[in-house]
Amino acid sequence: MPIMDAAVAAYLKDLALKDEDPVLAEMHALAAEKKFPIVGPEVGRFLAQLVHLTGARRIFELGSGFGYSALWFARALGDEGEVYCTDGDAANVELAKGFHAKAGVSDQVTYLTGYAQDLLQVTPGLFDIIFCDVDKEQYPEVYDLLRRHLRVGGAFVIDNLLWGGDVADPDNDEESTLGIRAYTGRMWESPEFLSSLLPIRDGVGLSVRVR
Repeated sequence: MPIMDAAVAAYLKDLALKDEDPVLAEMHALAAEKKFPIVGPEVGRFLAQLVHLTGARRIFELGSGFGYSALWFARALGDEGEVYCTDGDAANVELAKGFHAKAGVSDQVTYLTGYAQDLLQVTPGLFDIIFCDVDKEQYPEVYDLLRRHLRVGGAFVIDNLLWGGDVADPDNDEESTLGIRAYTGRMWESPEFLSSLLPIRDGVGLSVRVR
């Protein structure tokens, strides 16, 4: 089901594209050509804003694809921070390296190939922001990692929580939809996080660790 009027969605996307540069344009074109899911400029702008609002310096991405969201994070961080970019497909990681080199942000990015949750578990230190865009049926297991890797006051951002409106359909019992619902229920019940679901593009969850 549509979660937003098509004309309004197009207007918001046009606004988000106002500062599109050659690297972003190339990434948008690749995503369209390959039908590869990226968060898009609407969410990208939100991620960059979050870095500036929180003063984040360490960011970990669970599922980076070919580095689109990591580019928004890295540009917002500047020279002072670091982004851990992860993907299970080595080809995507190589694409990310190429795009980030063109954008001049490679020095801020650490590239890891493998299962994102396992990579987070073996990466030392706490993070200011953790971003999640892995397969939706994996969303519930991500919750268990957060207390060990996200600092108090840090932000957890997770994409696709509206899942094209499927989460609002009580008859939809696909594994991906059930995974999103299970994660959302658990996170919203947690006293350790203050959460909201922002209707940006396909639904962005923002949870701040409060204790």
